[in-house]
Amino acid sequence: MSERIVSSRSRGFLFLDSHPAGCARLVEDMWQAVPEPAQSSRSDEAPVALVIGSSSGYGLAATIAGLARAGIRGIGVSFEKAPARRTGTAGWYRTAATAELAAKAGQDFVFLNGDAFSNEMKDQVADLIKQRFGGRLDYLVYSVAAPRRTDPDTGVTYASVLKPIGEAYRTKTLVFDGDGVPEVTSVETGPAEGDDIQQTVAVMGGTDWARWIDHLAGRDLLAQGFKTVALSYIGSPLTAAIYRQGTIGAAKAHLEQNARDLNDWLAKEVGGCALTSVNGAAVTQSSTAIPGIALYVGLLRGVLEDEMVPPIDQLTQLWDQLTGTAPLDVDDEGRVRLDTWELTPAVQEAVAERWQTATTANIPTLADLDWFTVQVRQLYGFAVPGIDYAAPVETDVPWPRPTT
Repeated sequence: MSERIVSSRSRGFLFLDSHPAGCARLVEDMWQAVPEPAQSSRSDEAPVALVIGSSSGYGLAATIAGLARAGIRGIGVSFEKAPARRTGTAGWYRTAATAELAAKAGQDFVFLNGDAFSNEMKDQVADLIKQRFGGRLDYLVYSVAAPRRTDPDTGVTYASVLKPIGEAYRTKTLVFDGDGVPEVTSVETGPAEGDDIQQTVAVMGGTDWARWIDHLAGRDLLAQGFKTVALSYIGSPLTAAIYRQGTIGAAKAHLEQNARDLNDWLAKEVGGCALTSVNGAAVTQSSTAIPGIALYVGLLRGVLEDEMVPPIDQLTQLWDQLTGTAPLDVDDEGRVRLDTWELTPAVQEAVAERWQTATTANIPTLADLDWFTVQVRQLYGFAVPGIDYAAPVETDVPWPRPTT
């Protein structure tokens, strides 16, 4: 037993510890928010799915919505740190809680912890599909946001960067001081240099997604009608220079081209398809690192209030489209668009007006900062209603083992 009181110490948007009970409650709340499936199937007939990046953000929402709505069984892959001197990562505790809920629902879902870019993880997953799930995979959801990637064939490590392309970019951004007081300031980011674009594409583009498909196809594990989707984001014109038109945007364009190539190949091989899903804005651990995104999301919430669509609702819509419960709705470039609520002209005009006038003095009236700060804290299991943060909590939570 290793119970202790876990405090919410942070450096900016980065918290030093995570709260196990808060993480578990948030996972349970997400599960409860998913509508029950229209019909259930026997567990041995349930579709088999692989979610790569299953422990946080939209990947976590995809896992929970898949389990609770689509009735999937299968495998989730993530890369999390175990409890040691500090607590485990929030994703470690979220995974443990998701596994517990899946087991209670009688769904066979295995969670693996390791490097999704490696050949070893691909082999481990392929073996599990073969031995545990009848040798067929129906769905693959790819949701990986990583700072670096090592090519398993060459051993070369690539590092992604958040930079504009062509010239330096100055933008408004939102920061909080040590006392939590918000400040609207500006930050300048220098342009991509050397091989920054190629490095970022190598990490965040579609190369590893395609390698997963190739690896599983080589083991003859793709079911007829197999569908795969990579989760992506386009965002607002207000953040386009650093995001969609920057190095990350180049990676997203590469991801979408891979989707088109994979789609053509899968249609011929297994009557399947490959898609990208463009999700709406949310507060995630990766998004808070991007200059201007915190300010934009806070202002967006100020405009939309409760009309913002949370990730679990978006991914429930995605699973309905993947499984045929709802028609597959794609744009002219073959992308599922779950961000239309965010990008309507009226919403973007209202956010842009607030963006232009935002200052440290008036930001509390323009953005929903209370909501934003709660969302950031909840990424680590804090600020969750019903949790007693003054009470000791067990931090040495084991990684979930598959049931026999």
